[in-house]
Amino acid sequence: MITAGIIGANGYTGIELVRLLQRHPQVKLLHAGSRSLAGSPYAQEIGSLRSRTELDFRDASIEETAADCDVVFLALPHGIASTQVSSTILERSCIIDLGADYRLKSRELYEQWYGVEHGSPQLLEQAVYGLPEIVGRKAISERNLIANPGCYTTASIVSTAPIARAGIGSIPYIIDAKSGVSGAGRQASQGLMFGEVNESIKAYKLKAHRHTPEIEQMLGQLSGNEVSVQFTPHLVPMNRGILTTTYIRPTEEIAGQLTEEKLRGLYEDMYGGETFIRLLPEGVFPETRWVRGSNYVDIGLTYDQRTGIIIVGAAIDNLVKGAAGQAVQNMNIRFGFEEVEGLGDIPLFP
Repeated sequence: MITAGIIGANGYTGIELVRLLQRHPQVKLLHAGSRSLAGSPYAQEIGSLRSRTELDFRDASIEETAADCDVVFLALPHGIASTQVSSTILERSCIIDLGADYRLKSRELYEQWYGVEHGSPQLLEQAVYGLPEIVGRKAISERNLIANPGCYTTASIVSTAPIARAGIGSIPYIIDAKSGVSGAGRQASQGLMFGEVNESIKAYKLKAHRHTPEIEQMLGQLSGNEVSVQFTPHLVPMNRGILTTTYIRPTEEIAGQLTEEKLRGLYEDMYGGETFIRLLPEGVFPETRWVRGSNYVDIGLTYDQRTGIIIVGAAIDNLVKGAAGQAVQNMNIRFGFEEVEGLGDIPLFP
């Protein structure tokens, strides 16, 4: 049994973490952090947790929470964690950062894309990127600073990693991504109001979405060469879910030899033993409704020989595999628990 705390427990990701950890047999959740709600009963503010927790919200720093907890989850906006996480904290507690502060290995790249100064660049090399199916379990099990990937990046990287690893795709990869509104957080915003979102879909942050360098970093590491992506996110009127559709032209060397069978073989080789990655049957493509509330990544793919384009689709729940579920998966690996512990739910339907 380990003890856990959450900083930012009143946001969508923090609430999802509480839901998952409250039923985890190996974890005692001690702290649910929120400055604005400090002192309020958690279940009073978050009605879905009624009768499931006696916790009160508390206002505590990362350092104070780490003093009591074996693992601390940071569900915070970018720019905060890097100013508060220290080597001293990491000596006594595992930090799983669901924000962006430790995902990029380059301080300069982080500051360019996020527009803030990094507060602890000396820790960047200590951080491990927490995407188990790509990075591997050993690296995660040995670190006390785990950078939990972004939601768009999880779907984008997992769905294209076998192509990048095999080096068969020409750049740029064209990634068309769509997300439900919970991906933008729980704060009040005119652009997220029902009347603004309902019955509409829009692209946003073209050429400038902050998940772009994260995707390129990981695919580049797999490829051994620079990988560029043209990433276009869209906001769709649903609560949960991410759907990505990626278009990749094969390299000239492979184009004449590539078949759908060979393409599928790359995915089966890489993901055949993965619990949370479901490679869909030929001709079947992912839908967000089939992964809702779960830690699964559903992947469908095809090779259009008429146009010479590889098409790969992926669906995840942005709050689970795209955030809280992946964080729990990383915690399980780090502390030697069964990787599926607390994450075995069948997706919700409808």
